[in-house]
Amino acid sequence: MLVSYNWLRNYVNLDHVTPEALAEKITRSGIEVEGVEYLASSSENIVVGYVKTCEQHPDADKLNLCQVDVGEETLQIICGAPNVGKGQKVAVAKPGAKLPNGMKIKKVKLRGVESNGMICSLQELGLEEKYIPADVAEGIFVFPENAEIGTPVQELLNLDDAILDLDVLANRPDALSMLGVAYEVAAILNQPIDLPEESLTTDESLQVKDYIDVKIDSIENNPYYGAFVIRDVEIKPAPLWMRNYLMASGIRPINNVVDITNFVLLEYGQPLHAFDYDRFGSKEVVIRQAKENESMVTLDDQERHLNENNLVITNGKEPVALAGVMGGANSEVTEETTNILLEAAYFDSVSVRHTVKQTGLRSDSSTRFEKGIDPNRVKRAGIRACSLLQKYANGKVASGVAEVDELDKSEKSVAITTTKINQRLGMELEEEEVTSVLKRLQFEFSKNGEEIVVQVPTRRQDISIFEDILEEVIRIYGYDHLPYTIPQGWVQAGGLTDIQLLQREIKNYLSSAGLMETLTYSLTNKRDATRFLTPDIDDQTAYPVGLAMPMSEEHSHLRLSLTPEMLRVLQHNVARTQTDLAYYEIGKVFISKEEVIAKQPIENLHVAGALTGLWHNHPWQQEKKPVDFYVAKGIVEGLFAHLELNVSFVQTKMEDMHPGRCAEIRINGKGIGYVGQVHPLVAKDFDVKETYVFEIDLEPVFSAHQAAPSFTDIPRYPSVTRDIAFILDSDVPAGDVQVVIEEEGVPLVKEVSIFDVYQGEHMEEGKKSVAYRLLYQDPSRTLKDDEVDASYQAIIEKVNNQFGSYVRS
Repeated sequence: MLVSYNWLRNYVNLDHVTPEALAEKITRSGIEVEGVEYLASSSENIVVGYVKTCEQHPDADKLNLCQVDVGEETLQIICGAPNVGKGQKVAVAKPGAKLPNGMKIKKVKLRGVESNGMICSLQELGLEEKYIPADVAEGIFVFPENAEIGTPVQELLNLDDAILDLDVLANRPDALSMLGVAYEVAAILNQPIDLPEESLTTDESLQVKDYIDVKIDSIENNPYYGAFVIRDVEIKPAPLWMRNYLMASGIRPINNVVDITNFVLLEYGQPLHAFDYDRFGSKEVVIRQAKENESMVTLDDQERHLNENNLVITNGKEPVALAGVMGGANSEVTEETTNILLEAAYFDSVSVRHTVKQTGLRSDSSTRFEKGIDPNRVKRAGIRACSLLQKYANGKVASGVAEVDELDKSEKSVAITTTKINQRLGMELEEEEVTSVLKRLQFEFSKNGEEIVVQVPTRRQDISIFEDILEEVIRIYGYDHLPYTIPQGWVQAGGLTDIQLLQREIKNYLSSAGLMETLTYSLTNKRDATRFLTPDIDDQTAYPVGLAMPMSEEHSHLRLSLTPEMLRVLQHNVARTQTDLAYYEIGKVFISKEEVIAKQPIENLHVAGALTGLWHNHPWQQEKKPVDFYVAKGIVEGLFAHLELNVSFVQTKMEDMHPGRCAEIRINGKGIGYVGQVHPLVAKDFDVKETYVFEIDLEPVFSAHQAAPSFTDIPRYPSVTRDIAFILDSDVPAGDVQVVIEEEGVPLVKEVSIFDVYQGEHMEEGKKSVAYRLLYQDPSRTLKDDEVDASYQAIIEKVNNQFGSYVRS
């Protein structure tokens, strides 16, 4: 909300507070002022001049030689503006003046003729072009006839105004109007407020009932609609002061009728709409829900296709306006308009929000209706606009209002006590101090013993309970008065839970392994929501959780896996010429076992990694190591070794993963994740090259880690190693054999590792040799050779029997 400091002065005395000081006070009271900007930088020697004569330059077709009276003297000025003419009152920069853009005005000669000054446009005076009226956008600005010659233009054009940019949140719709801001400022400064007059003299020879009738078919969405009729209006520019205030508020002046409705919108916070009565096409206003596939052309000349959720204003036959959003092109006010049908209505915020969402059309009116307007200001705003149209458009206002009124205008009552307020604030306010704040806010109240019953005006719809009044009291009294207290008594030091500590361990390991942490959205698109699922989720037949009102299709569903968004992180960086990347993320996935969501999804913590490009690059040693399956698997193995947990890897096939380079990660035989290469076609879809990923459900990891012993004794007795090389069928997973060795070797075999795999020359076709190293150890004694031999032979027999293998000699 852009608030003109000079406009605000019409309602509240600001003589003793600068714009910057006022901004600070407003921010301290709860509404943030994002900045203060001056409409134009200060300039001198720019005054109102009268063009006495205007003739063509003797040596230039596009220049005019003007004699301009500036009060104390008449200046000869050469002007190239296409709209300059005799008899105009214009802004003149005299010699010695300095314009806001830094230009200094001097006496010069143009084509041999002396020019003593400059006739200025609004752009040259420092106003933004987008706010300048269209009729003077390409030339100089012409003052009204009543402008006094020689008067400095700074005040006449409101160039000395300061604009306060208020960040108005959804809970304070009252601050979306000048009167709302005036009430706020009056309370902050403890000043009275001067409200505009709302008196209106109507033409008794004209009766509204003879011109228009109102019918509402959707009363729940439109509980009040008032229609005023103003005849014989003259379409012309609005008064200069009104155009100044509109431009200061970021609105481009158009004509007196449109400008008056915009002025009242900003002043009262009540949207109005003016129809050309003669183009309206009916003596009946009918408000109804739109029909499916009905269409209309709005004021921006765009055709809008409607549905039954849209509320429309019609003439009984066709839509002429989108209720609360924008009028229609078929009844807009033009230069030929003489009779006005003025709408002042209250539209339901949810209904307006539906229309905005469906059409993608947002306006100053819809913003206010969506947040809520004051029901007691609706009709008053219409009367105020009629009064201005009567004064500045010479209109004749018909007597009466055609209206349907079922609007609840009652005020809410909230009971408070000073004792309760002090208990909440930790202060010792007196009752007089509390009631003084209520008076500054202009809240009426009555006292019943200690209890104070506050009547909350309808302009403050954000106030309904005791806590709301409590907030009003302290923010107006001053947050700076809240006492500072130091906590007393013993305070137990905080600490991390076991799970939080474990998370840090995982982060520290992955970071030290060379991966960078990233953070991705919890929302993804519907397709990616069900890709790259870990075995535990896949087994549960999980369903993706969709949002009821997503901001976009790309962020419409809660994720079931971290991997798709990790790949998008790679994609983003690869597109920016980054080739060697390794990322990890710890985040939640959201699991629902119901296709139709009836309760909150289960939230499981996962860790995922994604790697592409070179893992090592040592130019001096001429060594390059690209990322491969064993790099990714090694990171996972190292992580679990760091956590002192035993895991196994079993070759598996997953959709979206390479069929021969993917392994399931298991703890105690239960699948908890996967590691492998992204399928080349999927990698191509994500615009990345050969990429390896892993993802692990951390919930079973936490459980297994809590059950693991906290430490083990350092062995005091020697260990024994034995090597075995099995000739296996090529399709037998080496990991399966390792598991059998570990199981059969209990309790003497403490560690099994693979140190050699061979296929090729001198090896039977379809066979491979896999060599395992076994570590034997007993923590309580020294092992004997026959014990080790017995275990060694038992392992050979078990493996040979189970896999049809034999030991390589």
